[in-house]
Amino acid sequence: MNFDHLPADRLRAVPLETVLTLLAARRDPRDRAKWHTERGPLSVAGAKFMNWNQHQGGGGAIDLVMHLAGVDYRAARNWLATYASAGLPAASPPAIEPSGGKPASSRLPGALRLPHSDPRRLARVRQYLTRRRGLCSSLLEALWEAGRLYADGHANAVFVLVAGKTQRPVGAELRGTGPRVWRGMASGSNKDRGYFWIGTRAAREIVLCESAIDAISCFQIHPHRICISTSGVRADPPWLRALIARGYTILCGFDADHPGDAAAARMIALHPTVRRLRPSAHDWNDVITSSR
Repeated sequence: MNFDHLPADRLRAVPLETVLTLLAARRDPRDRAKWHTERGPLSVAGAKFMNWNQHQGGGGAIDLVMHLAGVDYRAARNWLATYASAGLPAASPPAIEPSGGKPASSRLPGALRLPHSDPRRLARVRQYLTRRRGLCSSLLEALWEAGRLYADGHANAVFVLVAGKTQRPVGAELRGTGPRVWRGMASGSNKDRGYFWIGTRAAREIVLCESAIDAISCFQIHPHRICISTSGVRADPPWLRALIARGYTILCGFDADHPGDAAAARMIALHPTVRRLRPSAHDWNDVITSSR
């Protein structure tokens, strides 16, 4: 799905809290309407904001990006469209020709910079994930339709990390599809705030995996569970406590190696309700590919 050119009214409607989070602002712990930014404290009320130190305010996400980043309307709109292309819930936008130039997100320090979607590279990414990784095409199609998996201009597979009930993007895992093994994270990703996931919301068991590809592989094997990527071997991601508090059964499905076993043991020591679910091969994707 391509949301690169959403209408301006859709971009203005992006929640101000989402923009503030992406631009590394910090909510005041004593006043939830107050945010601390590089341009001073802001007060937020719905779609309105006010910077009392500078006696400046405005309404809507475009105005807020212009104010915080010091960019013009066009740059702010382009940056919001870049964010939206990876998961803002919206109807399909009208066809508009790209304006060209450098993405505005590259001029916004501290912001999440998700790669642009490039549908021309999708066939290569699809081939890599299905043929080399053995992933089920129907699972991938559902992720593409949801905007949580896409191809960028370098033919990398982009797995979007999301957070909260609104499923706002907070980062992305990148996986190269060429002959050399390459993986990374989108610039500005914050894997402490959210995660890549696949599964059904009705499930009550969650398996934690070390990567997005492993999470998809695990779900392919265990389709009645939710599978989450921790984007690395992480024994205590900050969002884990909230999932435990909501009554989910947590299974640590880290790799069957020393780092995976050590992190699983530490996770269980910190959270005694967590159980170990060790893959029968090195990792969940190896379980799939070794059985072909």
